[in-house]
Amino acid sequence: MATEFSLLERTILKAKGLTDEQLTALGAMGVQGRGDFEQIGTVITLLELLPDLDPDVATRVLEWALPAVPAVAAGPAAPAAPLPTIVVDSSDVIFCANCHHKQPKDYTPGDLCGNCGRQAEPIEQCFWCGASGPGKFCRNCGAHFVRTAELPLALLLRRDGLAKDEIPRRLNEATAEEKEQLWGRVRRARI
Repeated sequence: MATEFSLLERTILKAKGLTDEQLTALGAMGVQGRGDFEQIGTVITLLELLPDLDPDVATRVLEWALPAVPAVAAGPAAPAAPLPTIVVDSSDVIFCANCHHKQPKDYTPGDLCGNCGRQAEPIEQCFWCGASGPGKFCRNCGAHFVRTAELPLALLLRRDGLAKDEIPRRLNEATAEEKEQLWGRVRRARI
């Protein structure tokens, strides 16, 4: 039979809240040292073995008795995965619509991208107010720009009385057949 708790272990367990009777009961169950608490494993199991034990005391005892779980498993050290880089740009930063390259601070709408040579921010025409400008929204009326190829369709829907915010959504959700019907109406209106 193994030896009972050492003097230091008994002193620590008493400081954690165990009584002499509870220490004796643990010894009678075969718990003879700190390492034996690994067999118990959880607070619930310890409370089942000693029903009169306070749950807070059981928690403190197992926190002391069970070693902390190491962050890295034993064995050869695996290289740490690099943390993702987070870049926060100011709100006035412009990226090329074609290659997504960051434009210099002296960029003005209509300039060509220094990386790919294309127009960094295409100038779009607003279907609602007729103004033109870069970006995704009209700086004059706030309408969401539609693709240049679908501008006649947007003008047709505007004449039909659709709301400013409804037109881009409807064009994005329209099927090829629905768009072909709209194109037919545009062609008939031009004749």
